Amino acid sequence: MRMKIQNVLYWLRQSFWFLPAFMAGTAFVLSIVTTALDRFFLSSDQLNRWWLYSGGPEGARTILSVISSSMITVAGVVFSITIVVLSLASSQFGPRLIRNFMNVRTNQAVLGTFVATFIYGILVLNSVDSSQGEVWVPSFSITIAILMSLFSLALLIYFIHGVSESIQAQHIIARVRLDLDKAVDRLFSEDTGQPGSRALDPIRRYDDYRIPTTCDRDACAVEADSSGYLQAVDTETLLKYAIEQELLIHLGHRPGDFITQGCTLATVWPGEKVDDALSKKVNSLIIVGPERTLEQDVEFAVSQLVEIAVRALSPGINDPVTAITCIDWLGSSLCSLANRKMPASHRYDEQNRLRLIVKRFTFEGMVDAAFNMIRQNSRSNVAVSIHILETIAVVAAQTHGKQRRATLMRHAAMVVQGCENLLSDDNDRKDLNDRYAAVARLVE
Repeated sequence: MRMKIQNVLYWLRQSFWFLPAFMAGTAFVLSIVTTALDRFFLSSDQLNRWWLYSGGPEGARTILSVISSSMITVAGVVFSITIVVLSLASSQFGPRLIRNFMNVRTNQAVLGTFVATFIYGILVLNSVDSSQGEVWVPSFSITIAILMSLFSLALLIYFIHGVSESIQAQHIIARVRLDLDKAVDRLFSEDTGQPGSRALDPIRRYDDYRIPTTCDRDACAVEADSSGYLQAVDTETLLKYAIEQELLIHLGHRPGDFITQGCTLATVWPGEKVDDALSKKVNSLIIVGPERTLEQDVEFAVSQLVEIAVRALSPGINDPVTAITCIDWLGSSLCSLANRKMPASHRYDEQNRLRLIVKRFTFEGMVDAAFNMIRQNSRSNVAVSIHILETIAVVAAQTHGKQRRATLMRHAAMVVQGCENLLSDDNDRKDLNDRYAAVARLVE
């Protein structure tokens, strides 16, 4: 249940409508509060001289009407600008980056402020009363509406400035990298790993993992009841359920994998305990959706930076500087990840009995995701290939694990092998080999 709540909160944070809707509701409550204060506490003539407006009802209606009509007009302009920016970002940097623009709090706050000012002005306008000889003008509420309109004007200027910056490649890349670092800090904290843990797929017998000898023969598969990308797994509840039912559950997928309905979602031992109720329970602890998210899928942020780099290297765009910028930020994130312990793939109960095996992320997989596609698309670009080797050298200098350094060396070798046959200039080939030799010295 907690994972589902966290998933809902994640989607609320990522949505474009939640903050404007919340601000609109706040404006509704604010109009009730300010008009009540006007009617019961702030209606004296002595207080009226302190407000920005202290005139009659006709003037009040005019001011509030102008504020409301102008705010809804500007809100439409802001929405149109946002749509144009989203279209440009989708065509230039990739459709998967649209969400990075949608969840920018500044853009949401600007649109929400205009909508909130419009709603507040309309509701206060409705409270102005001049019928049957009784005249009542909420001067304090009108003052608040005027101040909100001035603040909205300042936000409009700030919004235009922010939009002009948000479509620049370096700002987009830095924002994606910030999301990547947050995901790394959240999913790869220092105390989540166990030295020497290994991911097993399929289940294999290792004495140190205490896998039952009859596991391969007696285990039964649990099928997925829907198709889509695996977005989140409630491993804590899944482990608790395995302990309560005395099961060994092997989850063969991790966040980011695509799952097809009817495929094997998990393998459960002993197999005779697998029934419809167990299948439904396991499926309920796994959230599947139409797209990948950053909730538990750290490689998704890596793939976003890679997509920007690969698009920049395409013949239609031909922007190697943007690709180099992406490589720089990927190297920075890999340096942050280089010496962190990976989350354990095997989870035990209090009696030290194996209860849950999960497919985990690895440093090697992160390096593959970061460099493979860029390396494959930059073989004829000397500058980008050399920069990949320089970045690998930076990461290798901060990596202590022998296996992880071997992974970096493997990628450096693939960069050189892919470029050698395509480089016609001896100087370019020498520069490439010099960078490779620098990586080799660091790995030794």
